[in-house]
Amino acid sequence: APEISQMFGEMIGLWAAHLWQAMGSPSRFSLIEIGPGRGTLMADMLRATRILPGFREALAVHLVETSPVLREIQASTLAGKAEPSWHERVETALEGPAIIVANELLDALPLDQFVMTEQGWRERLIGLDGEGRLACGLAAIASDGAGPATAPSGAILEQPLAALSLVSTTASHLARHGGGALLIDYGSLQSGFGDTLQAMRRHAFVDPLEEPGEADLTVHVDFARMAQAALRAGAATHGPVRQADFLLALGLAERAQALSAKATPEQAASIGAAFDRLTARGETGMGDLFKVLAVSHPGLPPLPGFDLHRLPEQG
Repeated sequence: APEISQMFGEMIGLWAAHLWQAMGSPSRFSLIEIGPGRGTLMADMLRATRILPGFREALAVHLVETSPVLREIQASTLAGKAEPSWHERVETALEGPAIIVANELLDALPLDQFVMTEQGWRERLIGLDGEGRLACGLAAIASDGAGPATAPSGAILEQPLAALSLVSTTASHLARHGGGALLIDYGSLQSGFGDTLQAMRRHAFVDPLEEPGEADLTVHVDFARMAQAALRAGAATHGPVRQADFLLALGLAERAQALSAKATPEQAASIGAAFDRLTARGETGMGDLFKVLAVSHPGLPPLPGFDLHRLPEQG
């Protein structure tokens, strides 16, 4: 989404600015992005918040990134805008009051899968078949307690332990030190069964086990479970809601109109196309497929973007 339009990052920046004010406008806080990609989202956030007195002077930018190549790209993107500190793990970035953003991160974290059989839940494993190719199989021993005993035979249960751990760690820090986190990802509002692992290579779906390392692997984020993990850690939650609803509640339509009013016809068409893509509805629409969950200190008021009663009815 950040690469689609500057408007996405601007909306996230305005959300962060509102959160900072709700926190009491602390004189020092950490602005953390986990999995910052090319640095585009952070750059757009910083540009959108430069008019807010005190915000830029108070923040310290922290990027959680393990790739040396991406770190170089991020440094170039943010040159003259921020002097970020890089971290291998989120734990070292968490210090004091914090505003945290993770866009399209949780869907890239590994998870465990279990299949309901006559012997109970058995973990799904990857090994080699008779011809030496990667193939899925089941553990010989059942995993008691992996999921509900009443699940139908053949049901697949995913356990996103890495994502749950990240959310729990983040929520625990926010509950103690103040602030909030925004999690945006491809996923579902409710928990359920199913195999959501998919692989994309050159903009096409491929077998996840073919040519390992050459495709992008993702899973659907179970936002209901992420919210439960945050609540157990002592934080408050807001949402989850659909991305389209969130962005529209923040004023994306008004921002698109303002930009279009000063644009050439070609630029206005590009702005309109980006707006449509970010808010597209339906089974394949980005606005419905992507969900947004906020986690915050329990003492904060309701956060913007999640009061959907303010939205016009969708036709």
